[in-house]
Amino acid sequence: MSVLKINSLKEINAAAKEFLSIVGKKRVFALYGAMGVGKTTFVKAICDEMGVEDTINSPTFSIVNEYHTPKDDIIYHFDFYRIEDVKEAYDFGYEDYFYGNAMCFIEWPEKIESILPNDTVEVLFKEEEDGSRSI
Repeated sequence: MSVLKINSLKEINAAAKEFLSIVGKKRVFALYGAMGVGKTTFVKAICDEMGVEDTINSPTFSIVNEYHTPKDDIIYHFDFYRIEDVKEAYDFGYEDYFYGNAMCFIEWPEKIESILPNDTVEVLFKEEEDGSRSI
């Protein structure tokens, strides 16, 4: 297990770059942490490091946002905060996303844990007492 420490927003892109080097070819990431801990901000930093020029924002109301890199890679960013039942994930064809070649970053994965792929990487976000973040 690796731990990344982010003391300020100035360090987030370096942490995202390190994260990408650690995870290698892994594709599905379950982002656990309290609201406001920085999950969306971290996904934005990862997209920045991968060259995404799209506007990155929380998919809270759309459930999934799609981003494209200059190398034609696709990144999906999910937010399941507002779903009431895992069956809602079936409605939009989660299998196509989770079992494709694209990277998937999933906020509020606890809502859909029963359908996450076995090789999903759990990423835990924690706000420390000094305001820094541990990932």
